Amino acid sequence: MLQGAPCGATWEAAQRILNVPVKEALVRIGLDVQYFCTADPAGWDPVYGKSPVHVAGKIHQKALKAALGRASERRNAEEDEDR
Repeated sequence: MLQGAPCGATWEAAQRILNVPVKEALVRIGLDVQYFCTADPAGWDPVYGKSPVHVAGKIHQKALKAALGRASERRNAEEDEDR
């Protein structure tokens, strides 16, 4: 299931990392989500001690890392089947 931020920042940021090297994409996804996010950056979260925009950037970075890991595992499994 595809999920994204309610503000739509996920989809804008995802478009901007297409065909970008992985190392750069991992940095860029977080920055672009923060840029496109419409949450109030002045509203600090008392639990994390950061703005919701900052938290959203980190969440997107972690989600991209997880997705890349799953894709790599799938690719390795397919290669094993081909052998």
